[in-house]
Amino acid sequence: MRLAGYSAKEEKFDMQSITERLEQIGIVPVIALDDASDAVSLAGALWRGGLTSAEITFRTSAAEDAIREMCSAYPDMLVGAGTVLTAEQVDRAVEAGAQFIVSPGLNPKTVEYCQKKGVPIYPGTGCASDVELAVELGLDVVKFFPAEQAGGIGMIKALSAPYRGIRFLPTGGIDADNMNTYLNSESVIAVGGSWMVQKDLIKAKAFDRIEELAREAVMKMLGFELGHIGINCADATEAVAGAAQMSALFGFEQRNGDMSVFAGSGLEFMKQSGRGQSGHIAVKTCSVLRAKYVLERGGCAFSEQNAEYINGKLTAVYLEQEIAGFAVQLVQK
Repeated sequence: MRLAGYSAKEEKFDMQSITERLEQIGIVPVIALDDASDAVSLAGALWRGGLTSAEITFRTSAAEDAIREMCSAYPDMLVGAGTVLTAEQVDRAVEAGAQFIVSPGLNPKTVEYCQKKGVPIYPGTGCASDVELAVELGLDVVKFFPAEQAGGIGMIKALSAPYRGIRFLPTGGIDADNMNTYLNSESVIAVGGSWMVQKDLIKAKAFDRIEELAREAVMKMLGFELGHIGINCADATEAVAGAAQMSALFGFEQRNGDMSVFAGSGLEFMKQSGRGQSGHIAVKTCSVLRAKYVLERGGCAFSEQNAEYINGKLTAVYLEQEIAGFAVQLVQK
């Protein structure tokens, strides 16, 4: 159950690495458990569904034991404690195995206590004054709560303008239908939500359904769709001729570039052989970073040699393996 890109030697409470892993995962299920005996089955459902993080809220008396059970059974799952209000709860959560703390509001005493202990904390903010205080405390990532009620992505964009160094973990009112509105923002590292772990599903022990909802959430977050197919040609003459034929037959617009000729947006005729025996298939995704993480967990390997970055953000990368003679490239939408 080893996370892709994660080393067991990694510092448990390294704020940067925790934040980076949350950004890779993208969705943090927010869980209120009444019975700690459900923790392992629930963690397994989320893990198999592709969600490798969880926030167990201290709204119930079972929280501490649930964290302990989940961390013991799934040691590579990124488990945090939510709705943490006091230093005493911080200690209990950390002792149980929590790797990060989330609070609904910004209590300077709780933040400073976590900082003193070296425990990552994402305190809740909902307005400019909260963010101002977070900056004063040296934080660069905060929870935004309750997200929808506090103004949604519009409010996050407004706050990001004067506070450019701050990024957000929005929670509250987020579901499968609106999560990508948040995740598509550079100011958002991940979203928290409970639609796949609702109490009635847990009470009914509908873990297969929870797994299904988790998988659906991951696929919707990634938003895979076919970008284009690149066809290797012997030379520029063959590429131009192939594109011209498709354009003549189907009315596709022809665009001539230095390396290839496009017929419409879906067919690219390469002027010389590129990656892949026959060519390449470009698959668009909402996040190349998250798609790479998910596919690596499934056993895929990637070639970093031709990876593309814009402002430090991964925007394109090829899989090592070919499919039916075609190289496969993930590209940012």
